[in-house]
Amino acid sequence: MTKNAGPVPLTEAEASDLLAAQNFGVLATLKRDGQPHLTTMLYGWDASAGVARFSTTSTRLKATHLRRNPRATLHVSADDHWSYAAVEGLAEVSAPTVEPGDAVGRELLALVPEAARPADPSDFFDEAVAEGRVVIRLRAERLGGTRLDFGN
Repeated sequence: MTKNAGPVPLTEAEASDLLAAQNFGVLATLKRDGQPHLTTMLYGWDASAGVARFSTTSTRLKATHLRRNPRATLHVSADDHWSYAAVEGLAEVSAPTVEPGDAVGRELLALVPEAARPADPSDFFDEAVAEGRVVIRLRAERLGGTRLDFGN
């Protein structure tokens, strides 16, 4: 039997590596009453800038919550679910993309995994404008996490 030595904090570098290795996480924003609002989100992690980026529409609850209170946390589990990384910080919500191929539209396109990016992004840009898409940028003020050490 393997003895569980307990949780071990991740270094910032280990947490950043875990964030870079995953694509989905849970974004927590705050409702007006202070309760968390949790949403599973596809995200992009920019390790050099310490920023997690998300695509959403301007009318979604998470965007509304962040405009009122920009505090947010992204929680990302490792494949084995025994480890996680968390990014805490202040988020900003961009203006909606309004012209196909504008700066926000290009930032949104960059969030699409490379293998899924269209060869001709025209339809993507048109759809992003029609949907009122925005970018949420969560800037890391605290980056950490935990892994369980089973004494192996």
